[in-house]
Amino acid sequence: MTDDWLVLDPGEAVEWAARPRLMRAAPAVVASLVIAAVALGDAAALDPLALVALLVAPAPGLYGYLRVVNTRFVVTDRSVHRKRGIVGVDIRTVELDRVQNTRSARGVLGNAFGYGTVEIEVAGGSDLRFYDVYDPDDVRRLVERLSGARESIPGTVEQWRAVRDELRAIRRLVDAQPK
Repeated sequence: MTDDWLVLDPGEAVEWAARPRLMRAAPAVVASLVIAAVALGDAAALDPLALVALLVAPAPGLYGYLRVVNTRFVVTDRSVHRKRGIVGVDIRTVELDRVQNTRSARGVLGNAFGYGTVEIEVAGGSDLRFYDVYDPDDVRRLVERLSGARESIPGTVEQWRAVRDELRAIRRLVDAQPK
């Protein structure tokens, strides 16, 4: 499912890859069908020039379809990637150590059909969204697991106890000050 747009580092492995559900293009396809029906109805009843609208009718459906099939979401063991765009391509890559939080959301239809959105909060940048993906909770847990695997608490227990004791001493001094 990954194309030549995704360049992996040596040893980096793809953990998950997907695109939005194809049903995301359904409203645009319906719009195309409505335009075509109106054009045919107008051409038969009023004006043969309305047939020109039949040339434009496929555009919304085609755009919606191309927008879905040209969007990719990829999670590797080191980073998260999103590619979207038809003519101009936007590729966004976020290293897993910059992931601060993740969340998944599902609407009513998403609960019924098993799809939703995964939002990835990024340190020092705008958030990243994987929209209309199947099993968003599984994707969220995968990103959390992979991003958490790289984190470790710096220092030793003794160093943290020394910090705690120092903060307690500062707190006692502050509390002893007259107000």
